[in-house]
Amino acid sequence: MVGVTFFGNFDLASLAIWGFWIFFAGLIYYLQTENMREGYPLEMEDGTPSPNQGPFPVPKPKTITTFDGKEVVVPSPENEAAHRRDNLAMEKTETSEGFPQVPTGDAMADGVGPASWVPREDAPELDAHGHPKIQPMTGHEDFFVSAGRDPRGMPVLSKDDQVIGHISDMWIDAAEQEVRYLEFELESEHGSGKRLVPMTLSKVTPRWVKIASLHSSRFDGVPQTASAKQVTKLEEEKICGWYAGGTMYS
Repeated sequence: MVGVTFFGNFDLASLAIWGFWIFFAGLIYYLQTENMREGYPLEMEDGTPSPNQGPFPVPKPKTITTFDGKEVVVPSPENEAAHRRDNLAMEKTETSEGFPQVPTGDAMADGVGPASWVPREDAPELDAHGHPKIQPMTGHEDFFVSAGRDPRGMPVLSKDDQVIGHISDMWIDAAEQEVRYLEFELESEHGSGKRLVPMTLSKVTPRWVKIASLHSSRFDGVPQTASAKQVTKLEEEKICGWYAGGTMYS
């Protein structure tokens, strides 16, 4: 028999199970190190390298080409520095690491605490065809409100029940076919120009749209978009951070 004459008394079942465990351990090692291409090496709160980097080594830099032709090297100090904010207006409450820090100024304007944001790329998120995913609904004849209330034209109420503007448009994610932001025009006594509010932080009622996270005096500070036709990832970060910070600071 082949199993007797070729392998002798060798246990093939043992070979199979040990081969599986070795492969599985290697897979865990590979996945864990690949997961460390962003956010590593770890740093202390003051920006110095952390003495404890974990049980796995940081992988060697690899160049990744995105679908739109951009090349990103990860991990790399330049890539990490581009997504870091230094000299934040906060101070420690304790000398050791891991304790909360408190704002030293206007937390919403400084973008710290619940109002924090990260310096993402100042370019719009693109769909599979290379077009901006989030765009105003005006001009897209294929999109319409199929269910629920159309908020366009409704007044916008603040946390203190003041009418601060009126909804002028809805910004849609064309790829996902859903509303991401509501656009509203500010009343003159509360500022000027148009602003965006995340759909998830607004409540559409039969008579108005309620934004419960901001006091009327805070709407003029909502970050604006550079373009009337698209919103960049950095602008989204700042807009969402402003409304989120308002739940605590406004």
